[in-house]
Amino acid sequence: MSKKIEGDELDDGWPKWLVDNIPTEVLAGLVPKSADSYDKLAKVRQGTYSKVYKARDRDTGKIVALKKVRFNTSEPECVKFVAREIMILQKLNHPNIISLEGLATSRKHYSLYLVFDFVLSDLTKVITRPGERLTEPQIKCYMQQLLSGLQHCHERGILHRDIKGSNLLIDRNGVLKIANFGLANSFSPKPERPLTSRVVTLWYRAPELLLGSTDYGVGIDLWSAGCLLAEMFVGRPILPGRTEVEQLHRILKLCGTPSEDFWKKMKLPSSFRPPQHYKPGYQEVFGDFPDSSVGLLTMLLALDPSYRGTAASALQSEFFSSSPLACDLSGLPVIYEEEEEPYKTKQSSKKEKQKGRESCNSASSTSSSVKPIKHEENLRALLSTDQAHPNATQNIQNLTLLQASTADIIKYRLDNPQYRSSVSRLDFRTLNLDKISKLFGCGAKNR
Repeated sequence: MSKKIEGDELDDGWPKWLVDNIPTEVLAGLVPKSADSYDKLAKVRQGTYSKVYKARDRDTGKIVALKKVRFNTSEPECVKFVAREIMILQKLNHPNIISLEGLATSRKHYSLYLVFDFVLSDLTKVITRPGERLTEPQIKCYMQQLLSGLQHCHERGILHRDIKGSNLLIDRNGVLKIANFGLANSFSPKPERPLTSRVVTLWYRAPELLLGSTDYGVGIDLWSAGCLLAEMFVGRPILPGRTEVEQLHRILKLCGTPSEDFWKKMKLPSSFRPPQHYKPGYQEVFGDFPDSSVGLLTMLLALDPSYRGTAASALQSEFFSSSPLACDLSGLPVIYEEEEEPYKTKQSSKKEKQKGRESCNSASSTSSSVKPIKHEENLRALLSTDQAHPNATQNIQNLTLLQASTADIIKYRLDNPQYRSSVSRLDFRTLNLDKISKLFGCGAKNR
């Protein structure tokens, strides 16, 4: 039944602009709520198609996450993606998958918000804790949770298509929750139409996707899970390619060059063939890993997706049954306080102490407050982070020249605080040849 409220026509409590564009079965079981029912506290994530806010429910005081999705009624594809994400989330019900708590709409701006429990941390933050490395029992616990969540998705015909550390939320109890189903889609053994290969963040993208496959299955999520398993052991991404071509070569250096049978079996649209023969590099990369983990890693990171098995078969791996066993949730690292305010107080205290130390150092000696980067390897490690989007450099002019110039001077200039400050304020997207020459020319000559 339709009715008018404050000049806006509603249908069963939903704005008409939403009901006219989203199938009613997608909204079934959800309670209409206004975006005005929430106070936005902070923006915590910005994506291509969405923004995530930390917010407080005015009625209950509960802290929630509001995911504002792009909803343009003039773009049918955009509307379809939103409807698909909501429908997929409603199909899933598992402890290791984020739960859709509701939908909220803004009548003024025709905005749609997905409401979730607010979770402060994620697996990337856990892995990159300064000076700390996850233990084998902790890695097993996180990996079991990830595979359990994936098993639930795959058994219901859902591919996530963007498994990475920042999309695996960790709540205050250590429970891992697969989140961000914006790229997720349904799949079947005999698909009616091709799927896009332009999915999954580059460092976690399976080789068949890089080669343009449009007929794929659970193997793409399992490849990403394998990348994360190795990442938990070494503390950084293992395949940090800058371009799709470089990413593919990194994969071949790890897995080796495939046989001709592989190319025939895959029926790929790409005519790519590696220009050189690679021997498998598993031993070099995984040499220091526990023996029981190597079998699971080589299975999940197999070039042929049919060899990767399923999430259910991965959970039966020797890795999980051998000693030491996975720890309980209580044995996982605590990286924030249970209550929000103590966490803020703790962080503020640290910042104040740091400011005090910097002030003292500055008074005694300006140069002594600058800590030079001694090794180029350390710099590369600092830059190896999945917080940078793989397409971040696509709009930079003269990128090749800029990279060469930067590499030439980077180890001579970074101990100069004035130079570091000037470079940090540059907009690299607009650098032309004259600016590059002025910026880097003197350094190259006078080093």
